[in-house]
Amino acid sequence: MLWTASQVLRKFSTSSHYYQNKLKLAIIGQSLFGQEVYSNLRKQGHKVVGVFTVPDKDGKADPLAVAAEKDGTPVFKFPRWRVKGKPIPEVVDAYKSVGAELNVMPFCSQFIPMNVIDNPKHGSIIYHPSILPLHRGASAINWTLIQGDKKAGFSVFWADDGLDTGPILLQRECAVEPNDTVDTLYNRFLFPEGIKAMVESVQLIADGKAPRIPQTEEGASYEGIQKKSNAKVNLAQPAEAIHNWIRGHDKVPGAWTVINGQSVTLYGSSMLGGSAAAGQPLEIEGASQPGIVTKNGLVLYGTDGKALVVKNLQFEDGKMIPASKYFSSGESSSVELTDDEKKMAEEIRNTWKGILSNVSAIENTTDFFKSGAASMDVVRLVEEVKQKCAGVQLQNEDVYMATTFQDFIQMFVRRLRGEDQEEELLIDYATKDVNNMTVKMPYQCFINGGFEDAENSKTYDTINPTDGSVNLSGLNQHYTVFSPPFRLADLMEEHQEELATIESIDSGAVYTLALKTHVGMSIQTFRYFAGWCDKIQGKTIPINQARPNRNLTFTKKEPLGVCAIVIPWNYPLMMLAWKSAACLAAGNTLVLKPAQVTPLTALKFAELSVKAGIPKGVINILPGSGGMVGQRLSDHPDIRKLGFTGSTPIGKQIMKSCAVSNLKKVSLELGGKSPLIIFSDCDMDKAVRMGMSSVYFNKGENCIAAGRLFVEESIHDEYISRVVSEPKQQHYHCLGFFMEPTVFTDVEDHMFIAKEESFGPVMVVSKFKNGDVDGVLQRANDTEYGLASGVFTRDINKAMYVSERLEAGTVFVNTYNKTDVASPFGGFKQSGFGKDLGEWRPYYSILLLKAVTS
Repeated sequence: MLWTASQVLRKFSTSSHYYQNKLKLAIIGQSLFGQEVYSNLRKQGHKVVGVFTVPDKDGKADPLAVAAEKDGTPVFKFPRWRVKGKPIPEVVDAYKSVGAELNVMPFCSQFIPMNVIDNPKHGSIIYHPSILPLHRGASAINWTLIQGDKKAGFSVFWADDGLDTGPILLQRECAVEPNDTVDTLYNRFLFPEGIKAMVESVQLIADGKAPRIPQTEEGASYEGIQKKSNAKVNLAQPAEAIHNWIRGHDKVPGAWTVINGQSVTLYGSSMLGGSAAAGQPLEIEGASQPGIVTKNGLVLYGTDGKALVVKNLQFEDGKMIPASKYFSSGESSSVELTDDEKKMAEEIRNTWKGILSNVSAIENTTDFFKSGAASMDVVRLVEEVKQKCAGVQLQNEDVYMATTFQDFIQMFVRRLRGEDQEEELLIDYATKDVNNMTVKMPYQCFINGGFEDAENSKTYDTINPTDGSVNLSGLNQHYTVFSPPFRLADLMEEHQEELATIESIDSGAVYTLALKTHVGMSIQTFRYFAGWCDKIQGKTIPINQARPNRNLTFTKKEPLGVCAIVIPWNYPLMMLAWKSAACLAAGNTLVLKPAQVTPLTALKFAELSVKAGIPKGVINILPGSGGMVGQRLSDHPDIRKLGFTGSTPIGKQIMKSCAVSNLKKVSLELGGKSPLIIFSDCDMDKAVRMGMSSVYFNKGENCIAAGRLFVEESIHDEYISRVVSEPKQQHYHCLGFFMEPTVFTDVEDHMFIAKEESFGPVMVVSKFKNGDVDGVLQRANDTEYGLASGVFTRDINKAMYVSERLEAGTVFVNTYNKTDVASPFGGFKQSGFGKDLGEWRPYYSILLLKAVTS
């Protein structure tokens, strides 16, 4: 993450919002979105004087109301604001009584009178999920997908008496991915970024900096509300249009067609890249040709001869099935429950009762959704069943597949017994009961799409760092290379809880951190680079046209071929993702060597890559030692690129071997001794909290950990006292095979711990003279490392001055450890070269071509 001066200024400004102007706000809206906007505005110091939301439904309050009532904020639940188009006086009077300076409407389904809209000093702002003036109206996200827009986004606009026609305050946009649905688009971008944008908009208004940009009528559109009645899909059109219609209605309200005289709703559409698998034909009303029920789903053909695949079908009674089982959906017989299974069923019945509080009794025929459950209740049901019945892994989709209590119990019991599990790959597993689940870990080498024993069946053990026990014995160690590469596929689905558990027992990561960061950022990385697959292009270059033949020059970017990746043990899965996602997106094949002591998530990743459809030979995983496997990869003449994260001495050896072998390209992320400078004018609470995190995050096993803290003399003693006595210090305490957190003070520049990387929970603190900015900069830069750095100060000029002069690939200002998949990451000096993440991708070559025209 290489910060420019403007980025540093923006980062500092963001962290300083709490000290800026604040407003008295009325929040008018509902849903989780409204709740998050409300909570974040309060965190920023704004005063919410009233929340206006919808009445309780089936005895349950809206999430916004729940949060506000918990905080003691006045809450008003009006069923309507107008009668026959006229405002209700008592409702308007109740609103005016709170004295708001601005109305914030994050998600509002009611018509609000104009004398309420215009009443506050600053008027009203509204969130709308489209890039206005495009797709005005309530079904904006649907129409973004239905019309095949390449970009989606949202607008925050000033309310007027039109329908989404007020002046624009702020807009954000994102790319629409080929298989986005309303849910994925909302969850990936419109929800999280929309919350940030609403908070930013309020602050702009408070600071007097909010623009009012009139909406142009050019490109303006208004489409009607999409309901089930008008969501029938027209099959007499090209395949992509059919796909867009289906995904534009998934999950709500659901696109439907008629099959055998019955309305059937279609979910999970994706375009079919190759030929359809063999299957059974199915006549569908209005289709240009019969569909085909295959093992992958229902294949539908457009009028252009192209095809799409539908994953799930839902019938009129609410029952959902995999489309692949259309002809066999009624063949499964009921299973007889054992006594233990009956006890579990009663526990699950109580869970249903707790969620469906409006239902007097849960019968076998009780339908989860027809009884009033919503998507939030699906998440709650899945999580509570997981907790009560350890070992059963459910997904939200399972609830949609079994909507009645009887069907849910049948599905649950089959899953408990291990039935309905289709193995797509022959795998020998080692299993371990941990974290209330049985994790299944492949242990062979992964070569050419399959798991194979190493030559001579050579093996080794992996160790659980929490207690020294053996995770699995007989892990295959490989020391020859791979099969030829195949074409790239870019789809991957993750099983995050199992991966986080394996990561914990293999690398010693704290489970919650493994779930959020190790696995969470890995998922984000693959999703991010999946979007780059079709956006790597060359460019035309203007050259001297003095010669009569008028040459045209352009560049073309090509994959390198076979890339080797060697990763460390501190973030096994995340380092795999950072390097391999970019490698695959650029069209290469890869051979990956995980750290010898932490190979298990890489092998689980290999298993999942097969299930995701990545072709054989594209991904190969070779566990083993660096001296054997890593050296062979460095020396191999067919490998064209090697990416390595690890120590500086090994990086030097790898670079030498790569040069001698075939001059293969190299990118290195090596050691660090990152300085963190804390000035006396810092926010002390934040500096203590973030300073501890900068050292102890991931137990200190972090490449960008603050290896040395420089604290200004006037606050040095207070800072040390706060760190030592900080209540959160207990969260860093560990037992067994783990080191206790340690603090060294009065560290001088010549000492060993001031120069060398600790890579553990060791805080190294040095003081510097008051006001000696240039002196502390010289000391901070007096190292051959240059991976990361940080500065804490409220002085924006000082922040810019220091950040521009710190010699590091990343400079954090008033924060630390904030990496993002869209931002490039890497170091310089002996911390390496080349970047991971972001648009800058080292996994292709540029061919210079010249075309001559007469």
